[in-house]
Amino acid sequence: MKSRILGGELTVSSVGFGAMGFSEFYGKADDSHSLEVLNAAVDMGITFFDTADFYGNGHNEALLGRFLAELPTAQRQKLQIATKCGIERVHGTGYERRINSSPDYIKRCCEGSLKRLGVECIDLFYLHRVNLETPIEESVSCLKELVQAGKIRHIGLCEVSATTLIKANNVHPITALQTEYSFWTRDIEDNILPAALELGIGVVPYSPLGRGFLSGKYRSNDCFQDDDFRKMNPRFSSNNLSHNTGLLDILLPLAEKYGCTLAQLSLAWLLAQDSGIVPIPGTKQLAYLQENVAAVDIQLEERDLNYLNETGRNFSIQGARYTDEGMKGINA
Repeated sequence: MKSRILGGELTVSSVGFGAMGFSEFYGKADDSHSLEVLNAAVDMGITFFDTADFYGNGHNEALLGRFLAELPTAQRQKLQIATKCGIERVHGTGYERRINSSPDYIKRCCEGSLKRLGVECIDLFYLHRVNLETPIEESVSCLKELVQAGKIRHIGLCEVSATTLIKANNVHPITALQTEYSFWTRDIEDNILPAALELGIGVVPYSPLGRGFLSGKYRSNDCFQDDDFRKMNPRFSSNNLSHNTGLLDILLPLAEKYGCTLAQLSLAWLLAQDSGIVPIPGTKQLAYLQENVAAVDIQLEERDLNYLNETGRNFSIQGARYTDEGMKGINA
């Protein structure tokens, strides 16, 4: 496994692992199997693991805590764990949420995350979403205090605008911006990505495979069970998905050329955008995990990269990436 550096300081594997799906949104949780996949990820060289207090209402962090506790000390010390706070569940469960960026809330969440993860210091602590009713300067000042107290090592932000990112970085260096970024979600390329790269902030794309769409395996809304959040996601509605599959036709010839899967090509494309980009695909399947890890060795020729950059931008994706509830706090 190759490595990359986020924000000039945090060295991580070139591909990380997003653990959200182990707890909710993509079917039922199976902790025993999830622990097997996590251990396999370590064996394959992944050192960067991503979770959040929101995922499974604390379940995901607790699962990561179990995983870390079972590792030998030397192996554990090679890993970097990222978690997040900032999204409150309105009724404790369900999809309805409230965005909270207040300092008191951040401190409470940090203590809860430390306990569930079973660690003394969190490697990378993000604001999961930002509510600008609390000035971003106040939120980041609180995070800075947590760094000084030795509770977190690095500060991250998720899904913020370029303006917010710049304001935050003026208070304390931001190590990483986590945001949705993939071959079918390229909004950040206009303003946010250039701002992050100019500031030397690492970019951590979540859903780098378009929630599975870029694997080419989901061409019908009927593929999803009722407890899969994609079932009601606008981009995966029957009409929109039928149109959006046209994007796969751009990828197919090059996947054949490089002898790789659509998913691997999609990850290779992301990795080729900048050395400060570290995608965090998640999966429950060992075969897909191996596939994702192998993508780091695919080197796209410049002409093919240029073709994908231009042709992909000219394809108009239909459907919002979340429902209105899910869009709360996006690009604040």
